[in-house]
Amino acid sequence: MDRQMETRHLAVADRKIAEGEARAERQLELIERLKMRGADTATADALLDLLRQTLMGWNRERDLIIATLNA
Repeated sequence: MDRQMETRHLAVADRKIAEGEARAERQLELIERLKMRGADTATADALLDLLRQTLMGWNRERDLIIATLNA
C-alpha cells in the first residue's frame, strides 16, 4: 500500500482506539455504580474484558501500521 493509504489507516485506528477507550471507561463507571447498588456485575465485567481485548487488538494493528510507515 502507499504511504497515503497507510496514513489514513492510522487515522482510523487512532479513532477506533480513542472511541474504544471511552467505551471501556464508561463500562468501568457502570460497573462501579452496579457494585454500589449491590447488583451482579458478571455480565458487565465480561463486556469490559471483551472491550479491553478488542483494544489490545486495535493497538497491535496500529503498531503494525506505524511499522509499515517507518519501513
